[in-house]
Amino acid sequence: MADASTYVAEFIDGPLEGDFEQRALVGGKPEKRVGMVAAVDGLESLFWYDAVDEHEVNGQLRVRFRFDADDSDPVEYDEEND
Repeated sequence: MADASTYVAEFIDGPLEGDFEQRALVGGKPEKRVGMVAAVDGLESLFWYDAVDEHEVNGQLRVRFRFDADDSDPVEYDEEND
């Protein structure tokens, strides 16, 4: 049974593309914007992601997040899909 106090964040593009993370609901709802800290080439960078849609998978809420390059730390990443 899915935990009703959490959701799964799916990062659909940007430096964290393809990553999933279990996150806590805030006030019973998923966040609309999340800041993620990740090491790129050994340096910590802050990446901002905005929620674009949400749906349920096997009873678990899943929210897809899109990368906000303008508000994030500058970093080069491969934007091409192989």
